[in-house]
Amino acid sequence: MNRRFDTASLVLIALFAAILSILSILPIPISFLGVPMTLQTLAVALCGYLLGWKRGLASVGIYLLLGSVGVPVFSGMQGGFQKFVGPTGGFLYGFLFMVLLCGLYPKRCKPVLQWVFGILCGIAGLLLCHACGVIHLAVVSHITVGKAILGASLPYLPKDLASVAAAFALSFAVQKRIRTR
Repeated sequence: MNRRFDTASLVLIALFAAILSILSILPIPISFLGVPMTLQTLAVALCGYLLGWKRGLASVGIYLLLGSVGVPVFSGMQGGFQKFVGPTGGFLYGFLFMVLLCGLYPKRCKPVLQWVFGILCGIAGLLLCHACGVIHLAVVSHITVGKAILGASLPYLPKDLASVAAAFALSFAVQKRIRTR
C-alpha cells in the first residue's frame, strides 16, 4: 500500500495547522485598511521551513479549510468563507504560495547557502503573498493598487520580513538540534 504521509507526518501537519490557528487569532492591535496585524506570516513560514512544501501546503490547506467552513481560526477569532471574498482574502490564499516557496529552499547544501536560499525563498513567498493580498484588496475595496500597497502591504513588510527571518532561524536551529540527536 502506497501512503503519501506516515503517521508522524500527519501529526506534524495537524500540529502546525493548530500552531498557525493560534498565532492567527491573536491580533496585534494595529490595523490598516481593515487588515489586522498577526503572527500568521511567522507560522506560515515555519510550516514551510520545517515541514517542506508538501506537508507545509497540507498544513496551511487544513487551516484555510477549517476557516472556510466557519471554525474561528482567522484573525480576531473569525471564520467563514466570506473571509476569502472580503478585503483580506488575498492574503489568506497567498499563504499557499508563501508556504510553497518557504518549503522549496535547498536543505542539503552548506549552511551559509542554506541561509541565503532560505531567506530568499521566504522573501519571494512573502512578496507573492503580499501581491495576492494587495490585488485582491484593491479589487474588492474598489481602490487603486497603490493605495492598497500603502495601506495593506508597506506597513506590514518590516514585521513580515522579520517574521520570515525569525522563522528560518528557528527552523534552522530545530533542524540542527534534531540532526544531532
